[in-house]
Amino acid sequence: MNICLFTSEEIKNPLSTADERGQHLIKVLHKKAGESFSAGVIGGKAGKATIEKIEDGKIFFSFTEETDGKNLFPLKMIIGFPRPIQLKRLLRDMAALGVCEVHLTKTELTEKSYLNSDLATTDAGTKMLLDGTVQAASTHVPELFIHKSLKECLDYIKENSNPEIKLCALDNIEPSVNIGGVEFSTEAGAVAAIGSERGWTTKERQLMKDSGFVLCGMGSRVMRTETAATVAASIILDGMGCLA
Repeated sequence: MNICLFTSEEIKNPLSTADERGQHLIKVLHKKAGESFSAGVIGGKAGKATIEKIEDGKIFFSFTEETDGKNLFPLKMIIGFPRPIQLKRLLRDMAALGVCEVHLTKTELTEKSYLNSDLATTDAGTKMLLDGTVQAASTHVPELFIHKSLKECLDYIKENSNPEIKLCALDNIEPSVNIGGVEFSTEAGAVAAIGSERGWTTKERQLMKDSGFVLCGMGSRVMRTETAATVAASIILDGMGCLA
């Protein structure tokens, strides 16, 4: 736990020692009265919390704001719904990298049962993004969207993005350019689309090209969905100068 995050209401009140965060502070970090730890408000300020006392099963602390937190980067990720165990890792990594939005979408080759998982039907997906945000010692959590079809997803992106945004779809069947050769900027922002485990169909490739996406390759090796997403996001963020 690289930062202890609280809601705007939680940060005003003592933390229970039975809470996962309280357990970590006491049993892992061995924090005592008078000591400090990194803390922040979800979606808000980051700073230091100082423990005033620990008694009656509660950690009493004061919070001092220091920064606005680490801003998210203007990169939106479209992900063809992968198997849940992969998706957990993927969401954590996307948040740790600092993308601003994750759009999970059903594709023609998506296994239908994946859409019935807790990650699609509860707040479990947001919890994974929160875990990744904590890993990054950040306070700002990417937004999570779930779409019933690729067309619905692309329509939403078009209606809610900068008209100049760079649109890329990873594809190892018909790439027209290597993603490393594409120019990216924080001013325009970018969208990167990664297919589900079996990739895109011919119909989906055409749909994305009609929507202004450029089909991009990352070499001849076939990667897992979460690996491709992490590599693509890293290349794009580096191209934007965000990883300097």
